[in-house]
Amino acid sequence: MSHLPHPPPPRARRRLGGAIRLTIGVAVSAVFVLYAVRGLELDKFSQHVADANYIWLVPGVAVYFLGVWARTWRWHTMLSHLVDVPMRRLFRFVCIGYMGNNVYPARAGEVLRSYVLKRETGVRMSASLATVVLERLFDGLTMLAFVFVALPFVRFESDALEKYRPLIVVCTVLFVGALATFLFLAGRPDRLRRLAGPFVRLGAAVLGLSGRSDASDGTHADRLWGVVDRFTDGLESLSGRREVLVLFATSIVIWLCETMKYWFVMHAFPQMEVSFITLMLMNGIVNLATTIPAGPGYVGTFDAPGIAVLTAAGVAQPVATAYTVVLHVALWFPITLLGAWYLWRSHVSLRQANAEMAGDEALDAGPPSAGPLDYDGADAKSAPLA
Repeated sequence: MSHLPHPPPPRARRRLGGAIRLTIGVAVSAVFVLYAVRGLELDKFSQHVADANYIWLVPGVAVYFLGVWARTWRWHTMLSHLVDVPMRRLFRFVCIGYMGNNVYPARAGEVLRSYVLKRETGVRMSASLATVVLERLFDGLTMLAFVFVALPFVRFESDALEKYRPLIVVCTVLFVGALATFLFLAGRPDRLRRLAGPFVRLGAAVLGLSGRSDASDGTHADRLWGVVDRFTDGLESLSGRREVLVLFATSIVIWLCETMKYWFVMHAFPQMEVSFITLMLMNGIVNLATTIPAGPGYVGTFDAPGIAVLTAAGVAQPVATAYTVVLHVALWFPITLLGAWYLWRSHVSLRQANAEMAGDEALDAGPPSAGPLDYDGADAKSAPLA
């Protein structure tokens, strides 16, 4: 009598899924990197990197962290109907999230900071992740605003940006459509429950077929409805017109601070001089491009479009490449180091977060795509070197 093979244990499935996502992400990054460096004169690139005046990174990093503080205030506002967390404490969580996004693929930092928030304040992850989704939505809309405002004022000397036109169109449709949907659902749990009904029933059936135990938490449908209700709670920050305007205005401040960092870093390269509005365009396009799933730290998806914007605006390729690489490192390193330090001080390891989310918090953490935390070979102490 033949027996069906037993499915692999959940831990093995998560690790396999994480390895597959990492492999695909690295492959995507490699394609973008190869595209970015084609035809690059490496000797000139190296010379520009060596000759840069790195003192300009100091004010750049300072204004960047002003933007991180503004981002913390925005999240504080969005969480205010759920919990009142002091700004300094919430700043730690935001930095931890940046670190996770920079070190692991698929924006694992969003899940990680929601986990740390839940661990220290008790806010359920499905509710806080709803606010994170809204954050990303407003970030995307701000980036589109930067692109559309800057395009008429930037003079291009090549058509290098034509390749990114489909990305801008797709992002416009997705972000505007998502905002309209969330505004329609915010504060109207009955509408969300009606829309979610078929998906909850399907999810409950799939979980039942997978053999997941639900003895301690009621039926699978009850647990899924709990996630829907808590996600609805997280959407309450969109309940009024004033709240929407405040969130959008804060998002503009956040990304203007980041553009100011682009401007300061530009002064490290005497051979490069473009307008602030051109850097706004670069900021918008590179951050829209980083929504494409890629390897850790947005390698390639940040660099290739950034170089394309600058070369289209008349900057020589070696200078544009040197500037973009230095800017990328300056954006990545300080916040990653600080976030790793905060994670270590929180006494939370990635293995620990993964273990808890694999249990009762798995449904709160969202779909398996949040699984970059599955790379459990590193704990909090090893995160800076990950």
